[in-house]
Amino acid sequence: MSKSMVRALGLALALSASAGAAAQGSYPDQPVRFVVNFTAGGPLDIMARMMGERLNAIFKQPFVVENKTGSGGNIGAAAVANAAPDGYTVLIGLDSTFTVNPSLYSSLGFRLDQLKPVMRLASSGMLIAAHPSAKADTLKGLVERGHKDPVTFSSAGNGSPGHLSLSMLQQATGMKINHIPYRGNAPAVLALVSGEVQAAALATPGLLQHVNAGTLKALAVTGSQRSPLLPSVPTTAELDYPEVRQDVLYLAMVPAQTPDAVVQTLRKAMEQVLAQPDVQQRLRAMDFTLGTLDGEAAAKELEGVRERYAKIIKSAGMKVD
Repeated sequence: MSKSMVRALGLALALSASAGAAAQGSYPDQPVRFVVNFTAGGPLDIMARMMGERLNAIFKQPFVVENKTGSGGNIGAAAVANAAPDGYTVLIGLDSTFTVNPSLYSSLGFRLDQLKPVMRLASSGMLIAAHPSAKADTLKGLVERGHKDPVTFSSAGNGSPGHLSLSMLQQATGMKINHIPYRGNAPAVLALVSGEVQAAALATPGLLQHVNAGTLKALAVTGSQRSPLLPSVPTTAELDYPEVRQDVLYLAMVPAQTPDAVVQTLRKAMEQVLAQPDVQQRLRAMDFTLGTLDGEAAAKELEGVRERYAKIIKSAGMKVD
């Protein structure tokens, strides 16, 4: 190759790299789509919309939330996994899609290595609550009832965090549980409040008003610490059920080939939003435990949780219809 050809090739590569850097540096220069893979109105959806509003203010670009539900979050995750890796399609989802579903579904509709975390946004525990018809004022009392007759439990669906909580509870206590999955948190709450089921493991915010009104009894939270919304309600570990431990992780994910510069721009902006005092106040009011992890640390956390849950799911014989 002649010297002139080498110089020309070098110039072309330099121009290409410069153009790529400029494109990444201008991110985002068009609307960004936030895909939420669970139903509208729940904590995940509210967080996504709040995050989108604040990022809109930072970047002066719309962040549009689209709820793409079904198959335990797999459908929404697959949509993002197969999207262009340019930072303009972002999954705002729960860890269960990546920690529970691989052991629960024969096919996810995507490969785990097609997505990578931007960051872990926050976490929360699940609340185990009972209807008065269960005649149980404590978790121990509910367990004792379940040793005699099956207790009907609602959850937000097969493969949902609540479904896993119930499997943990059943394995830890030997109680009989009749799991009834619903399409989302809201209908599962309604089933409990109406007495259609006797108990539930669900996100705390949806149950809070009913607990405060005395129409439901809060028995325990599954998280590693007590809920700030119900500080008098003990954790399952405090009640001598340490195996029933579950923290729900809230994640931002992008296609795996998304450029690091784009991921870093998005992560830094999200961290900026989560540092805003009014955002923190609102998240705590929704039972979120604040604490972020960057992409690499979040990926390692997901791997560890997935291994733990795989053993629980296999032992429980959990199935998806």
